[in-house]
Amino acid sequence: MSTSARFRDRRVHLERRATASKAVRTSLVSLAGLIGGPVTNQSGEEVGRVVDVVARLYGVDSYPPVTGLILRIGRRRTFLPADALGKVNAGHVRLRTARVDLRDFARRPGEVLLAKDVLDHQLVDVDGVQVTRAADLYLAPLVDQVVLVGVDVSLPTLLRRLGPRRWQTRPTPERVLDWQAVAPFAEQATEGPPEVRLRASRAALHRLRPADLADILEDLGRTERQQLLGWLEPEQAADALEEMEPAELENLLREAQPEHAARLIDEMEPDEATDALRDLTREEREALLARMPKGGAAELRRLLAHREDTAGGAMTTLLITTRRDETVAEVRGRLAEQAEHRTEIDAVAVVDGEDRLLCDIALFDLAVAEDTTPIADLVAWRAQFGPPDTVQADTSLAEAADQLVAARASSLLVVDDTDRPIGRILADDLLDAMLPERGRMHFRRFLQ
Repeated sequence: MSTSARFRDRRVHLERRATASKAVRTSLVSLAGLIGGPVTNQSGEEVGRVVDVVARLYGVDSYPPVTGLILRIGRRRTFLPADALGKVNAGHVRLRTARVDLRDFARRPGEVLLAKDVLDHQLVDVDGVQVTRAADLYLAPLVDQVVLVGVDVSLPTLLRRLGPRRWQTRPTPERVLDWQAVAPFAEQATEGPPEVRLRASRAALHRLRPADLADILEDLGRTERQQLLGWLEPEQAADALEEMEPAELENLLREAQPEHAARLIDEMEPDEATDALRDLTREEREALLARMPKGGAAELRRLLAHREDTAGGAMTTLLITTRRDETVAEVRGRLAEQAEHRTEIDAVAVVDGEDRLLCDIALFDLAVAEDTTPIADLVAWRAQFGPPDTVQADTSLAEAADQLVAARASSLLVVDDTDRPIGRILADDLLDAMLPERGRMHFRRFLQ
């Protein structure tokens, strides 16, 4: 899809947003064109020149209001509050009165300097699910104040800013992204409390799927990437990490503080966490394991003990087991408790009193059975198709793949020498392990 087509589609999607209003779009003021422009009083006398525009970026407002200007008057820089502004035009600001109250600037919680902190900085376009940079910002009068309504991310705008002054002041509204579709990264831009800084961006980013967050994390710079991870809940961050390319995930874990990296690894699915740890050096791996809860660290060490090219090296230890005397309703209840791991569970293993495998029941078979059906009845029905397909922990991945294809299944149980289930190897994990040159296949990403 062409760039112009993407912008047209986005405008349709944002039809209820401020930048969709014709009145707003015709009154847009380019921030890049405003910087360096004159500020005049009612008599038309120049008071100073615009150095920057201050806005309350991390507040409750959908569109950040302008709270004032930073002016250069001779060699002095001073602050002009928003209530002194009369009209903000392209490249020029006119004041309400001939007398103005100029103050020393002190940044308040949630405020940013738009030119210094946002222009040319990285942003996340939540609607377009991409990382981009602000080539220009657009201000517009809305109700009784001037607000930040949009951002321009196009290359022609960058070229416009390099041209003559008369070009710099001209906005290009056909390339504007509505501010509500943007989550900015400007950790250094405010001295306010974290809850003020995070409110707007976190709400937008929570709408993104793990695969989309993974793409964003891969595109962000080091500082912005760590900031985004700090914004996300550990479970959401771990889901995104599981969708990242191995090399990018390796870099991310090395960049993070060890305590934070260990917390993220602990939240990941065991097989994905094992893959991530294998890519680190022994010293780095042990440093993270030492900071994890003892139970989780012990489980990962058991998985790491298996060779990477075997079923044990690619399996997940997350298993749902049941016994013959339970009912379908009871098993469904246990599955509901594991909803956060839905992508790692496609079947339930039935074991006897000594935990030896009797049967592997697909979730579809559980879904169509009556609640009161005993698991024993499903075991008897499945027996007509032969014993369940299993592999040993030391089975090669190639052999496991052949068996998976022959069974026409989406996973295989991994059992020990006494036929007790110890893990499950999923189809997408086989592909990830056997086709590294093609990158991670991520069946789950496609299904989402």
